[in-house]
Amino acid sequence: MLFPIIVFLIVYLFIATEWIDKTIAAIIGGGLVVGLHLIGYEEALHAIDLNVLFLLIGMMMVVNTLSETGVFEWLAIKLARLAKGNGLVIAILFMILTAFLSAFLDNVTTVILMAPITILLAQLLEIPVAPLLIMEAIFSNIGGTATLVGDPPNILIGSQTHLSFNDFIINLAPPVLISMVLLIGLMILVFGKKMNTTPETRKRIERSRPEKAILEPLILKKALLIFGLILVGFFGGRFFDIEPGIVALVGGMAMVAFCKKSLHASLASVEWDTILFFAGLFMMVAALEVHGVFTALGHAILSACNGSLMLTAFAVLWVSALASTIVNNIPLVMAMIPLVQGIVPTFAKQMGLDLPAEIHAQIAAPLLWSLALGACLGGNGTLVGASANVVIAQVANRNGCPITFGSFTKYGFPFMLVSLLVSTAYIYFRYFL
Repeated sequence: MLFPIIVFLIVYLFIATEWIDKTIAAIIGGGLVVGLHLIGYEEALHAIDLNVLFLLIGMMMVVNTLSETGVFEWLAIKLARLAKGNGLVIAILFMILTAFLSAFLDNVTTVILMAPITILLAQLLEIPVAPLLIMEAIFSNIGGTATLVGDPPNILIGSQTHLSFNDFIINLAPPVLISMVLLIGLMILVFGKKMNTTPETRKRIERSRPEKAILEPLILKKALLIFGLILVGFFGGRFFDIEPGIVALVGGMAMVAFCKKSLHASLASVEWDTILFFAGLFMMVAALEVHGVFTALGHAILSACNGSLMLTAFAVLWVSALASTIVNNIPLVMAMIPLVQGIVPTFAKQMGLDLPAEIHAQIAAPLLWSLALGACLGGNGTLVGASANVVIAQVANRNGCPITFGSFTKYGFPFMLVSLLVSTAYIYFRYFL
């Protein structure tokens, strides 16, 4: 158990300090856990979540095709005119829109779509780009927490526990909405003065003509048609048992073909360093899982809580959140779900419950919703906590407004703590009061 932890901590040190590029660090770490036989080669390859990688590749191709039509510039100018050039109002509108879209698309797709618009808008208004993008990633993770399809950890929990779309909304939307209100207030305090725009900038926005931004109207119509079909695939994927990664990849290829774009240019637009970063990270975390690190953590939680269901729920919430700041929340949840399911019979016997409905309502539900809230919201703590964070950082770096591990954590960790305190109070009042 010790060797995979050492490898992971060393690689994580390089990622956090940025002594070398995080993609290089992750790939070397993945190679080390295989080379040192801490995990089998085939097992390491199996641990790489192709659904996540296909989703990223496909949506990056989609965004590249759409960006060439000028639609992002058009939307940016439209929103700027709607807010009359007020930077703070625009920032709030963008955060609300990001959270809403992330609840019904997955949060990675949302930030891939929103980041280009945000960068263009910030340049138009002459306001800082990096803080806006960081907040966008944070609000995408918060919004994605509310539904079954919004965040990959929820997809995993739903698929392995047979909870419905409505179950997620009913149980998770209240703390998400409360957290959003508090975080918007906190965002106004932190970023209010930074988002001020000059009178000259506002006049420039008022004189702008959004329709001039559309460069290829015919290709835009074709691309939007394919994009609409991709969204239908996302919404209907659960019904037809089709993973969103396949929908995105096929949709991206279809858009290239239908719009008669260069496949070579589209593939060149993919952030391959992001793809490889996730591949290395998945292999390292799989080595931790194989050696029982997560299982040992779960047993330690159960032992420390001394048979108290409420303390166990709080522990699952906070431990999964803090662990998600260190490892990506997708493999973490994969390891935690069996652990939570294994705890349920212990409490059922202790409480004298034998009806499945009672066991679910009184024991399984508080633990599962604590896991969902912890894993999803904990992803906001650091740059590597959630897939959306890594993706938006790569987009920012490519556009000349770098987001470092430290700069993300500076804002993300305090915002994460606020949302976790809200979730703790919610779990207590909803299930234990």
